[in-house]
Amino acid sequence: MYLHTGCQIAVSPDTKNFAVDWLGVEVTRATLGIIGMGSIGYKVAQRARAFNMRILYHNRNRRRKEEEEAVGAHYCEKMEDLLQQSDFVMLVVNLTSETHKLIGKKELRLMKPTATLINISRGAVIDQDALVEALQNKMIRAAALDVTYPEPLPRDHPLLKLNNVIITPHIGTATVQALHMMAEEAITNMLAVLNGQPIPSEVFPK
Repeated sequence: MYLHTGCQIAVSPDTKNFAVDWLGVEVTRATLGIIGMGSIGYKVAQRARAFNMRILYHNRNRRRKEEEEAVGAHYCEKMEDLLQQSDFVMLVVNLTSETHKLIGKKELRLMKPTATLINISRGAVIDQDALVEALQNKMIRAAALDVTYPEPLPRDHPLLKLNNVIITPHIGTATVQALHMMAEEAITNMLAVLNGQPIPSEVFPK
């Protein structure tokens, strides 16, 4: 959470010096809990391994043993176990009736007071009122949200007034390269349909 505030301090005309006791938290060797170990969650685990993170994950279905071993991930059958142990909790799930407000008061209370909640899935996966309360009362250390509900939040929303949250405007895939790849994949799928061929990225396979 120091990135945004630190940038403001660095460029502020009022800054005379930098505080030497302004300290963040190490990612290296910290515990990352990934909720939703699909293709995106697994790619997050691959990158987290480069930081020597301890990786826990909770998913509807356990991944194959060799996949777990490849990234050093440990399966938590109960989400509660993951929440209690993780320094960083990342949400990488689809929004369904089962995942709507998946993280609420009960789940936030299970998290460490030093933990950070990261949401790159959909805003409604978190009970935002409960999150505001948890951040205001320092029940968790911080939150980083690429998604909210609604998007954008009303300008008077309490999340926008907190200094222990970073919110970005749903830009997780907003790179030139990613947009080109998505366009190419869409064109490949359209051509397959027009030519009566199997759809490479069929959402609901028959």
